[in-house]
Amino acid sequence: MGLFKKIVKKTYEREYMKPVIHASVCTGEEVAGFKDIRTGKTEEIMLIRSPEDLEKFKKIYEITEEISKEY
Repeated sequence: MGLFKKIVKKTYEREYMKPVIHASVCTGEEVAGFKDIRTGKTEEIMLIRSPEDLEKFKKIYEITEEISKEY
């Protein structure tokens, strides 16, 4: 059992997908994922429970820009 886990980098189609956070107005739950700019469909990837979760998501997918929230 290790204390540190290596983050495995993943990719997404930057031409057609943009990172978004889908937030619930009722519960406040936030889910990070990618929105297809051609179809408008969102693929949910990871539940965001803390700022650390968001940073982990950004590191995995090498996202440097600010991620927009959608309600």
